[in-house]
Amino acid sequence: MTTAITTADIVIVDIDATTKEEATRQLAERLVSAGRVTEIEGYLAAVAKREEHFPTGIEGGIAIPHAQSDLVTAPSVAVATSVAGIDFGADDGPSHLIFLIAAPAAGDGAHLSILASLARKVMHEEFRDALRADKNPASIAETVTREVQN
Repeated sequence: MTTAITTADIVIVDIDATTKEEATRQLAERLVSAGRVTEIEGYLAAVAKREEHFPTGIEGGIAIPHAQSDLVTAPSVAVATSVAGIDFGADDGPSHLIFLIAAPAAGDGAHLSILASLARKVMHEEFRDALRADKNPASIAETVTREVQN
């Protein structure tokens, strides 16, 4: 991958959302603005369809909604932090870090590679704590790209 998977323009610090749908839409809007997703409604439908099969909230205050779609132009991870937390269906409560993965449908396995790498990193408390404490979108983007992009 030559394009950084996360950039400051697709990071939202202290997102103003109370539902997973609101949070996902705000992150998807950033992906559209950055030219990484070509059409928001179709992409959100793909994310919602994936969410129907299995909640994307995981232990540790993390949510990783994701979808592959022909509407995605480059593998990307939009990131949001939330002080209050947003319910993504995790057994241990709301998510404070949200990572929206967008991958092209005809990708070279980028979707699974990003998902696996991100899932490994978020298991580390130090990684989660550093992202939650960071209030600088550029710094968050740099950390996620460095730690997750292969």
